[in-house]
Amino acid sequence: MIRITHGEESKLTDWYFEIDRKLLSMVLWLIAIGIITLVTAGAADATRLGHPWFYFIQKAFLPYLIGLLALFGFSMMNKKQIIRISVIGLIVCVFALLLTAFHNPLQIVKNGSHRWIGVLGQMVMPSDVLKPFFIIITAWFLSLMRKIYGSDIFLNKEAWNIKKINWYPYLIVFTICILIMVLQPDFGTALLYIGMLGIMLLVAGFPIKFLPGIIGVVGTLGALAIGFLPQLAHIRERIGNIFYIKPQSQAWYSVNAIKHGGLFGSGDEAFVKDVLPESTNDFVYSSIAEDWGAIGACALLILLFWVLNNLIKHAMHARDDFVVYAVTGVAALFGLQICFNLMTALHLVIDKGMTLPFISYGGWSFITFCIIFGMVLALVREDTWNR
Repeated sequence: MIRITHGEESKLTDWYFEIDRKLLSMVLWLIAIGIITLVTAGAADATRLGHPWFYFIQKAFLPYLIGLLALFGFSMMNKKQIIRISVIGLIVCVFALLLTAFHNPLQIVKNGSHRWIGVLGQMVMPSDVLKPFFIIITAWFLSLMRKIYGSDIFLNKEAWNIKKINWYPYLIVFTICILIMVLQPDFGTALLYIGMLGIMLLVAGFPIKFLPGIIGVVGTLGALAIGFLPQLAHIRERIGNIFYIKPQSQAWYSVNAIKHGGLFGSGDEAFVKDVLPESTNDFVYSSIAEDWGAIGACALLILLFWVLNNLIKHAMHARDDFVVYAVTGVAALFGLQICFNLMTALHLVIDKGMTLPFISYGGWSFITFCIIFGMVLALVREDTWNR
């Protein structure tokens, strides 16, 4: 049996003793639960579609392998390496996002949506892959602004002058990306990015007195977009059905599957996996609730929110502003996606196609969250031990 001791001097031993092993272990537990769910629900889903029972398991092998390598690989990097990679990643993802807005050979249209491009035979969603790089670059930008202009980076007139470092380039790029997401259409992801940025700005000192006005403006623009843009006609239809569950619809099966699970789960009598198209993805929580019952579903919630609580604690105790903003952004992303996914499963909001982090089947979504948490582990490690 190999045992690592403090006396051994190497990068691996330093990493092992300095990393937040509790957070890493909880992430690995979430990944294990996701794999178990993929085996159970994925087998039924594959059989329903006419594939061999191991179809989704086989298909997920490479993304899971890449994701785990990314999780451990990024966790061993330092702050400078993460920022450099994020700059490159941001440029590539924004360019890929622009490709979805224009007709080109890489563009993929599915169910009327233009949110994907084809890369090496794989469907890639640029707005999904962009998440870790957006968070890191936003955190770096906010910390840099704070160093240049002091604690008041929002009301300081110098920060709004045309200089080398100011608000305008960041806000222009962000606005363009959000508009592209809305027009794809991918309104849910656009809201997710706005929510992430809003929380990061509040932590950076954005005046709360302006918050009602900002929410009013964003809400009004969102309502106008939903009301008049033809690309968002499907959202208007879904909003009209929010208070009514159509029998035999995805939402109907989802809610009834949760009820059918009872306290201890329905086991072999579970039906949702055989009829629900997204039982391993958007509605994976319904599959878990039916299989494992309310007790198992609540245990998963406790695990998810334990991870979220751990992220919040790291953000509160970090000494580097950059780490504070970065971990805050990850906590916002993680928490918002959990809420959106659970509310979708319970038919409290319209289906936004949000995955449940580490649990839902989804190649690039899984890889993205592995990258994000690898970065968090690395940044927290450096901030904690380089004091």
